[in-house]
Amino acid sequence: MTIPPLEDLETQRAGLYAELAQVGDFRRGSVSENYRRCGKPNCACAQPDHPGHGPRFLWTRTVGGRSRGRQLSADELGKVRSELDRYAQFAALADQIVEVNEKICEARPVPDQSGVAPPEPQGEKGGS
Repeated sequence: MTIPPLEDLETQRAGLYAELAQVGDFRRGSVSENYRRCGKPNCACAQPDHPGHGPRFLWTRTVGGRSRGRQLSADELGKVRSELDRYAQFAALADQIVEVNEKICEARPVPDQSGVAPPEPQGEKGGS
């Protein structure tokens, strides 16, 4: 595997950081659309072909190993969905940043005992 020059990797990382700064507000989780029956025998929802009352929208996420949920109003729905989309964008960028940082770590020379890194090799490397 050929690792690109350190300077190119650092430029790529800086670009990813700039993209990350533009993500804006985000939140993790998902939104589900739910219908429910009220349980009143004379209600329309009691009929077999009726879907139930709704839709009701529930935003759920896992925090500390526990599932948390909150009912969303119709006014909140668009805002929350766009924030969830931006979370996906954030997560993808974070993965890319980790990949580039790993390449940077591989490309950066090991410092000698004095703590000074050897100079970067110039030109093509010789090898077998």
